Amino acid sequence: MSRILSIEPLTQDAFAPFGTVIEADPASMRYINGGNTERFHGLARADVTGEGANVIINIFRGQPRAFPYSVAMMERHPFGSQSFSPLDDRPWLVVVAEDEGGKPGAPRVFRARGRQGVNYGRNVWHHPLMTVGAVNDFIVVDREGPGNNLEEYSYEEPFVIESAI
Repeated sequence: MSRILSIEPLTQDAFAPFGTVIEADPASMRYINGGNTERFHGLARADVTGEGANVIINIFRGQPRAFPYSVAMMERHPFGSQSFSPLDDRPWLVVVAEDEGGKPGAPRVFRARGRQGVNYGRNVWHHPLMTVGAVNDFIVVDREGPGNNLEEYSYEEPFVIESAI
């Protein structure tokens, strides 16, 4: 028997236990370059730990998922935060879970608008990139360095996202 997940809108408050929503926030805007550029400052912070660790910037190209979709596993990165910022203006899904004694609890699913990114906090359970409807490129900021920075967990019974709509 599968467990059905509902989809919530991605907001700063709802996502706060898992990290930060990255979007152009007027409260953080300042003009730079002689007033020619609007800078939305300090929207998220990369957090890496461990000797020899570095912050790196990548492009991930996500293939769209087919729905209904079974959420059978989650992952987390104990030594670094990980941010995803879409380059294409397409909605996508963010799947996270709170830690329950070293394993993920029931997932929560957020629908991100095409101009919203997220920064998963260090050691936050999340599902790998989940694009919807079309291939989507993302700027990903995360950790590079020694040590195993990936932990995966497989649910005994999967959860289901029936539709991305």
